[in-house]
Amino acid sequence: MEVTDLIGLAIIGLFAGVTGGMLGVGGSIVMIPAMTEVFGPNQHLYQAAAMIVNFFVVVPAVYQHRRAKAITGTTVARIVPLAIVGVVAGVGLSELPLFAGEGEVYLRGLFGLFLLGVALTDLYRLFHKRQARSNGSSDPLSITPQDQRTGWRFAGAVAIPTGLVAGLLGVGGGVMAVPLQRRLLGIPIRTAIANSATIIIATSSIGAIAKNYAYVTEHDHSLESFVLAAVLIPTAIVGSLAGSRLTHRAPLRFVKIAFFLLLLLAATRLTYKAARSAWHPATVSASITCPLSAYEPSWTHVALGGWS
Repeated sequence: MEVTDLIGLAIIGLFAGVTGGMLGVGGSIVMIPAMTEVFGPNQHLYQAAAMIVNFFVVVPAVYQHRRAKAITGTTVARIVPLAIVGVVAGVGLSELPLFAGEGEVYLRGLFGLFLLGVALTDLYRLFHKRQARSNGSSDPLSITPQDQRTGWRFAGAVAIPTGLVAGLLGVGGGVMAVPLQRRLLGIPIRTAIANSATIIIATSSIGAIAKNYAYVTEHDHSLESFVLAAVLIPTAIVGSLAGSRLTHRAPLRFVKIAFFLLLLLAATRLTYKAARSAWHPATVSASITCPLSAYEPSWTHVALGGWS
């Protein structure tokens, strides 16, 4: 692994930690597109590594949210069990033959479309809020405590999509958990972010075990995902500590705008590259590079899958 690769991964980890910690979304929606852009496509490897890192992103964030007394324990307790079921099912879906081998391009394209959907939804909400203010009406997502819902039916409507998306795409699930908590459970945004980070502790740990077991089994006991995660984790933790503090101290408006632009750029690039690879399959194998290609420790047999 070259020094430039280490620096690049450290920067990716830091940025993923800041955004993940601040917005309660883990860090995969930053890490996976960034690694794809810098090192070339390998969706299953990046998802396996990112799901490990997500755990280390949210643990410091949860510590900060607990200090701020922003976590709703009863809500989290109801969402977590079903979210775990969802994340295991999602990992199983990601391992379908459709997404194996050269079929990973479809998983990558699905990830890009998902990010695009999230970005456009955020843009719609931003425009809708401004329009509501100009008309003198209230923000549709401004909830009073009396409106909050805590029933199992509503919790399940948050948990299942959160878990499925987390397992299928290797994300923390916060991009689903935060808006769904606000709309279905009537929870204010800062509390939704804090709850989401807490939920991700469970979904990321179980999802990481399932995804990495599948990856190691299918790639001749390769430890690439663990090595990649080990490089990303230190700066991701630092970024998460900083980002989660900002959740309760800084205005979220500018962060949301910057995050929207990031999602839009990542979604466009991923979707375009996936579509190009789908039409020209030969470009997939030719474009793959790996920051770990020179990493062959003597204490284990790391299969590099023919990367050069």
